[in-house]
Formats: sequence, structure tokens, C-alpha cells
Amino acid sequence: MKIEYKVNQQISAEQFIDLLKRTTLGERRPVENTKCIRGMLDNSNLIVTAWDSSKLVGVARSVTDFHYCCYLSDLAVDEEYQRLGIGKQLQIQTQAKIQSTCKLFLIAAPSANKYYEQLGYTRNERCWVLERGRKIIT
Repeated sequence: MKIEYKVNQQISAEQFIDLLKRTTLGERRPVENTKCIRGMLDNSNLIVTAWDSSKLVGVARSVTDFHYCCYLSDLAVDEEYQRLGIGKQLQIQTQAKIQSTCKLFLIAAPSANKYYEQLGYTRNERCWVLERGRKIIT
């Protein structure tokens, strides 16, 4: 099998949803809300995709300034294609598109902590989240 990686290759919301449903990430993404998914794709400025022929099998979707910080907001690999190095390669390709001064950030599912640690990421306890629908307290 030959996996081809593409940078900023346009994908449809439907293709992304289909991939998400073939991963555990689909449980934590709004796969029933095509408008939201389309907005996620349209407003990302770095998307690396993995293809097995014409089949989308992996995505690394990021929002970045390319110089200081890159938020890798989605890393998804089709469950049938996991443990083949595709997720790692998606991250390598992402990192290749940002400057060496740029930090790569992500929020991992608890079950993925060991995976990211073995790739060289360090855990950061200083992350804060304002949940959807919550307002800044005034």
C-alpha cells in the first residue's frame, strides 16, 4: 500500500465526516453538523491529508501563524489504517510546514497520552478551556 500525503488539498465536509466516523475522534466531533464541519475546514490554514488512492485515510487539521504557534486541532486516521505510521507522518508533514520557532500544540484524548509522549511531546498542565456556550465572567 502506498499512502500519498497532500498539503492543503481541498476536502469536502462529507469526506471529513466520513473519515471521522471511521475513527474514535468522531465521538468527540460534531459529525451531525455539516455546517460546523465545513467551518472547521474553511477556517483551518494548514491541513495535511493521507490518501490510499482516492480514499481519505488520515487528516491533520491545524490553525497556525506558522511562526510562533500551531494548534493541531484534529489528528484522525482511519482505524483500518492505524499503526502504520500514518499519524506520525501527518505530524511530520505538519511540522515541516511551520518554522522551527513554532511550537506545536494539541489536546489529546486521555488514551492517547502515551502515544504523544513517545513522539517527543511534553505534557503541559497550563491549558485552560472555556466550554462552548459559556461566557467570560464580567
